[in-house]
Amino acid sequence: MNQKFIPFDIVSELDSDEAIAEYLRQVFTDGDSDEIIRALGHVARARGMAKLAADSGLGRENLYNALKPGAKPRFDTILRVCRALGVDLVTQPHDARTTA
Repeated sequence: MNQKFIPFDIVSELDSDEAIAEYLRQVFTDGDSDEIIRALGHVARARGMAKLAADSGLGRENLYNALKPGAKPRFDTILRVCRALGVDLVTQPHDARTTA
């Protein structure tokens, strides 16, 4: 029996502000910088790169380069992207049980 698999694309699930915020919350909680960049790229695709570029004040090509795999964007760029997405970065103390 031949089974066909449909590739999963997270972008199709990022269809509301709440879904985007929860996705980014989980990724930021894990703390993997490469995954954070990848997740911001997914959200940018879900929202539209051209719109995000305009909203963030970044050139579209600069935005693509900043969010491509292996990129090391400046923190200022990450902040501009997050602000343009309407997402706040919030801090809170670590739970002692998860930091051990």
